[in-house]
Amino acid sequence: MVYPSAPWHLQGYAVQTLQLVDVARVRALVPSELEIVSLLPGKTLGGIYISSYGLGSVMEYNELIVVSAIVNYAGKWGAWISHIYVDNPNSVAGGREIWGLPKELAQFSWEGSDSVKAAPLGYRVTVSQGNRQLCSLNYSKQNLALPLPFSGNVFSADRSNLLLFKGGLESRIGLIKCELEVAEESPFASLNLGQPLLAVACEDMRLTVGAPEFVGNRAVEFSYQKTGLKTPSF
Repeated sequence: MVYPSAPWHLQGYAVQTLQLVDVARVRALVPSELEIVSLLPGKTLGGIYISSYGLGSVMEYNELIVVSAIVNYAGKWGAWISHIYVDNPNSVAGGREIWGLPKELAQFSWEGSDSVKAAPLGYRVTVSQGNRQLCSLNYSKQNLALPLPFSGNVFSADRSNLLLFKGGLESRIGLIKCELEVAEESPFASLNLGQPLLAVACEDMRLTVGAPEFVGNRAVEFSYQKTGLKTPSF
């Protein structure tokens, strides 16, 4: 596989949802060294991120990220990604080898346009693996988009180390309406993601994914086995 070294610079479009997730449901998917941050009693913050990276990106591909918790380690806060899917094998290899992320291949179908209403809210993206649907997101067009910068930390783990990397985003961001459907056979159906509390669309997006840094040792070997994929060795 051929992929660029970090940082990765990506350009395109994305939809991001925010949902409350039961801490008890996600605990088994997070390394024990990471403290899950509760925003409400028994609830942490998660969400779905679906994007399409096009011209100007280091690689062109679609991506689905499931953020299942906000976590804390040694005073550093960040998102925990329990599931991640792309449609480019080079992105799979780079994501696993550079960041220790459990990337898998999937298929993405985008429907809708300003003139054709393909879904109840105008637009739909569906993510599948073969005959198994993972999720479907129906969403509306932005009403008011403002140019906003955003950055945040993301934790990941390889077999014996905890890693941390930063994502930086510049985009025109606006609120949208959306409806999320997670199939019963989906590997992340157990998170019981409800309808989003908030959803935004990111247009003219420029995303930079930084190189990971070592932040701590794992007390025991960690794998993403509970998500259906062990961290591979190459």
